[in-house]
Amino acid sequence: MRYSVNLSKQAFKELEKINEPYYSKIKAAIYALAEDPRPQGYKKLKGSDSYRVRVANYRIIYDIFDHELVVDVITLGHRKDIYS
Repeated sequence: MRYSVNLSKQAFKELEKINEPYYSKIKAAIYALAEDPRPQGYKKLKGSDSYRVRVANYRIIYDIFDHELVVDVITLGHRKDIYS
């Protein structure tokens, strides 16, 4: 089963701001969510139905819709900024 991955406008804008080598790593991690939306190291966020996955000092926040086979990437960013 392969999930389709959708990026929100906010996530797309944040991704454009990130420089190499992190840009490629984050992009690869987002594509990998299509194969496995619950990769090793993922965590469910408290107080919401969202999940997060770490890529170096960056975090990708996303929702999983198993019944539709969809992963919605809500936002991403540096760990010091993402939770505020």
